[in-house]
Amino acid sequence: MMKRIIRNSKIRDFHQARWNEPIINELGHKGERGIIVPQTEEAIERQVGDGISKLPQSVRRKKLPNLPEINQKRVLMHYLRLSQETLGGDINIEIGQGTCTVKYNPTINNKIADSEKMTELHPLQDESTVQGILEIMYKTDLMMREISGMDYFSFQPGGGSQATMTMASIVRMYHRLRGEEEQRDEIITTIYSHPSDAAAPALKGYKIIKIMTDEKGHPDYEAFKAAVNNRTAAFVAANPEDTGIFNPRIKEFTDLVTKAGGLNCYDQANANGLFGVARAKEAGFQMCYFNLHKSFGTPHGCGGPGSGAVGVIKELKDLLPKPLVDFDGKKYYLNYNIKNSIGKVKSFIGTPQVVLKAYSWIMSMGAEGLYEVAKIAVLNNVYLIKKLLKYKGLTVPYDVNIQRIEQARYSMEQITKDTGIGIEDITRRVMDFGTHIWSSHHPFYIPEPITLEPTESPSKEDLDEYIETIHHILDEAYNNPEIIHSAPNNSTIHQVDESSLDDPDEWCPTWRVYLRKTKTD
Repeated sequence: MMKRIIRNSKIRDFHQARWNEPIINELGHKGERGIIVPQTEEAIERQVGDGISKLPQSVRRKKLPNLPEINQKRVLMHYLRLSQETLGGDINIEIGQGTCTVKYNPTINNKIADSEKMTELHPLQDESTVQGILEIMYKTDLMMREISGMDYFSFQPGGGSQATMTMASIVRMYHRLRGEEEQRDEIITTIYSHPSDAAAPALKGYKIIKIMTDEKGHPDYEAFKAAVNNRTAAFVAANPEDTGIFNPRIKEFTDLVTKAGGLNCYDQANANGLFGVARAKEAGFQMCYFNLHKSFGTPHGCGGPGSGAVGVIKELKDLLPKPLVDFDGKKYYLNYNIKNSIGKVKSFIGTPQVVLKAYSWIMSMGAEGLYEVAKIAVLNNVYLIKKLLKYKGLTVPYDVNIQRIEQARYSMEQITKDTGIGIEDITRRVMDFGTHIWSSHHPFYIPEPITLEPTESPSKEDLDEYIETIHHILDEAYNNPEIIHSAPNNSTIHQVDESSLDDPDEWCPTWRVYLRKTKTD
């Protein structure tokens, strides 16, 4: 029997619901209905037909879709049960997902995006009928310009990795037009930038040069200087990096690349600690991107929907994905006149609902509010660091006195040496308290890493609860390790079997794939 938490503690006495719930395709019964769809009225059918016969054979189904037949009550039970088995941003203190800026997303903004004025739009409508959302996208572009110093923005990329791919594509087109595409085949990044800053350019065929850190945790300037040459196509990096450390010499880095004929691409997926403080333009970048589903108050969504808004200086405007949303003084329109465009990177013009939520958030905050966000996010992070590091064996790499901006990457290497409990054990145990923790991108350059980012959303009380929970679990590592080894004890799933995660033969991303893989002769 697990010892219960004392109530005057800040630590949650939590136990998550656990339902033996089949997937919905296995719950229905043939002939069961949630609603009965009315038949087409005769007058309408005489006017428009049956809705099928006019369709060409090539687009008609050969058989009905394999949909579950199930009553309304069972549907409601099913999805409410699933919701009870899920930890989400609105029901836990969301600090543990470092690098993701999982802040509070105002519910009213979600309601605005859910309005039928938005949901009933179709991307192929005539421009004259969608002036409202085009105006919002255009005005969000203007605000992005002010925040970054860039001159034009595209909202077409669906997220940060696709935005990095977009920047890499612009880099390639830029050098192609200059006749240097074959010569400039190297892209430089840093080890603590987001991994997609290396992966996306590599997918474009570039050789990736990774810069390690100096003793202070900054990208090594001498190594960087030696790496820049006439083969350098671009420098692609985040600043601050995933350690939370800001490179104060960043302009020296970008100047080297510019002088060598390359471009500088700023990964600002996490801009939460920089609003009103620092901009891409002054740091010497010709391109940057923001994840609107991070810093700009729209839900992260665990991979979607998102928006990796890419901005460029005016000299690169004609390389952006087309179309851009533009304004001629009277009406908003889709501008396809982008002569050297890299083409489309996503269908239509991206995800307007995400842009609408970001627009609403920025307008509600204002310029002074954005600056306040940055100050509180940094303050919360500094408080978290100071309090967490009171625990023996928990450290931050490099000089502890170096300012971390919006997040920090910790190391529990000493705790692991003392107890045998590693970060993967801790990630399972923390679920028993109704929250979660994330380790780090691979590879683990920092041993036994923990990456935390509080954002501006948590109160001091929230931070204290999270800190006490982490300290409690670290105490268990020394004094009651068995409870960690058996964790999670209070979660939906106990002792997760991860053996199939790297085996594509075991993956079943859809019901159809599941049926195919489990079919027996």
